[in-house]
Formats: sequence, C-alpha cells, structure tokens
Amino acid sequence: MTLSELRNQLPDYAKDLKLNLDSVLSDGGSLGLDGKQIHLIALASAIASRYAPLAQAIETAATEHLSLEEINGAKAAAAIMAMNNIYYRATHLIENDEYTQLRAGLRMNIMANSGLDKISFELAPLAVSAINGCGSCLASHEKTIRQHNVSAQGVQSALKIGAVIHAVAVTLEQSQA
Repeated sequence: MTLSELRNQLPDYAKDLKLNLDSVLSDGGSLGLDGKQIHLIALASAIASRYAPLAQAIETAATEHLSLEEINGAKAAAAIMAMNNIYYRATHLIENDEYTQLRAGLRMNIMANSGLDKISFELAPLAVSAINGCGSCLASHEKTIRQHNVSAQGVQSALKIGAVIHAVAVTLEQSQA
C-alpha cells in the first residue's frame, strides 16, 4: 500500500493528521532540514511507531530520495534506539546515580558507522527517542545536533516529523483494528 493510500485511510476525525503529514514530509514544512533528512527521520520514526504498513509505505516512498545505504542507516537508527531508549530511560527513571556510573556494556558500533552523515544520523535517533519517551537520549542527541550547528527549527522539524508519523501510525492501527 502506498503512503497516499494510507493517508486516505485516515478517518475524518484525523483530518489534521492528513494535513500535517503532507506538511512535515515536504521540504517547505520541515524547516532547517534537507529532503534526505526528512525521509530518513520519517522512515526511522515509522519503524519506531511499529505499524508495518506505514513503515513499508514510507520506505517505498523514501527510495526516490535515499540510497539503499541511507535506508539501512535509518533502519539502524530505529533499531539501536529501540535498545538504547529502553536502557537509558530505565536507568534515568530509577533515580539511582549508581546505574549511570556503570558501563552499559551494550554494543552500539552502528552509531559510529551507520552509512549516514553525522547530523542525519543524530536527527533520526532524536525523533525515535521522542517517540519512545527517553529524555536522556533526547537530551544527548539534541546536544550533539546543536553542536553541529543545526538550528532550533531543524530540531523542532525532526520532532514534528516523529510526532506526526507516530500519530498517523497509532490512528491507522486503531481505525483498522
């Protein structure tokens, strides 16, 4: 199923999501990001949102803008953050500094060699971390992104893409249940 077909399946009460989806996936609606970054963030966000038809549709649409290596980089961002967001959110929520002093001991080699440029890779985990609700990871990735001169609008755009993609996934899944 195409992204347009899924968009059209959104119920009438989710009209705002239809409009927002079009907006955040266009270059003009995602200020501070380029077209590749928009599609990388959207794909990683769709994977993190766990609604396979949407992830597949966004991946298909992304093939017009991204190489196979870049698509795999977005998938890698979603995969590694699925692990990291759980671990780091838990160690933060426990509120015992002893855990933050311990070495995580989790393999995260993909973060250094994702096939994406540093900024694009950091933007995808930022959006995924918002979806997964990990404040520690959000703060870490936002700090890195801002150190690489991405504007507040660029960060906001990544967060908006994640928010809209997640809302579309939840709504579609619920309306088809």
